[in-house]
Amino acid sequence: MSPMSRTTYDIAIAGGSLGGLFTAALLHRTGHQVQVFEKSMSGLRARGAGLVAQDQIFTTLDAIGLPRSAVPGVTSTERISLDRAGAVRHRERATQTQLSWDRLYDALRSAVPDDRYHLDAAVRDVHADRSRVTFRTSAGAHDADLLVAADGAQSQVRSEIVPGVARPRYVGYSIWRGIVPEAAVPPQAASTLFQRMTFYTGPGEHALGYLVPGPNGETMPGSRRYNWVWYRGLDSGRMSTLMTAAGRPPQAMSLAPGQTPQGVVDVLVEQAQDRLPPQLASVVALEGRPFLQGVLDYVAPSLAHGRALLLGDAAAVVRPHTAMGAAKAAGDALDLASLLQDFSVEDTLRAYNSTRLPIARNIARYGIALGEGLPLL
Repeated sequence: MSPMSRTTYDIAIAGGSLGGLFTAALLHRTGHQVQVFEKSMSGLRARGAGLVAQDQIFTTLDAIGLPRSAVPGVTSTERISLDRAGAVRHRERATQTQLSWDRLYDALRSAVPDDRYHLDAAVRDVHADRSRVTFRTSAGAHDADLLVAADGAQSQVRSEIVPGVARPRYVGYSIWRGIVPEAAVPPQAASTLFQRMTFYTGPGEHALGYLVPGPNGETMPGSRRYNWVWYRGLDSGRMSTLMTAAGRPPQAMSLAPGQTPQGVVDVLVEQAQDRLPPQLASVVALEGRPFLQGVLDYVAPSLAHGRALLLGDAAAVVRPHTAMGAAKAAGDALDLASLLQDFSVEDTLRAYNSTRLPIARNIARYGIALGEGLPLL
């Protein structure tokens, strides 16, 4: 691989969530002609909750030119573990920052011009050879020097450029999530939960929670939100039944806010009271629109195929225990942008695959080990 003079390229990005936006913002800043194609008709805001900040995210934001103030966080100073009755059975000093998914999305979206971000534009009919890539969206036929598949765990682009490749494997447990106004949390629960990461592990249950900024990035006490996460065993049969009841395809693995049937929400609240510490049960009860994510395992055998590459969850789905999904996508985008500054597309694809694939495998193995240490199955 040899350096070449600086060249800009026409780059198409399938998927307009965090991975696609990290990539688009970086490549746009370095002069490439970027177009983002997102299949959603109305945008993705309010699709996420909280996430733990990793250094890779801030490094990428710096490279994009976004100030840290664009993505404010809430800092916790310790971690505690509760028993079933709600008593603290372990605590340790641990400083970390939690972000709002929505605020991170908004900041990244602001770094991509509106005329470069297309909604209701699912990418299909992809043909990627060694010299060019062609595809179609609802707007018609397109071609590009490079197609970046950042269209998530169930990537349509991946299924087209690598026909017959294995799909992500459901591991037998899932995550319920919710995010509620700080001011709504009962004082007794707030005195335990706020300013710290809180964990509970019991038979078939693992729950945690932490404060994140408010919907518009507010970090003042009283205006923030509490993000809760509840891992639960859920076999594939019951997952399919739940998806069908929610009007989703039986093979689906997620429910967005508002898609969960009310009867399921009611049962979830009842089970939280029976199985979680009272502080965590109280915040579960406050969420009227909990959403669900099936936990998946997947690492693509290769990240580069002709003039197309896989990025973020399309490349590798890592278990949420790692708190590294967004950071991995940011790292993928940062390495891609750096390589394209100095090398041809062909050499960039080879280097990206050789660099990012081992990282994805290591994070995936770490997540599996963490999951196997929990009594969820």
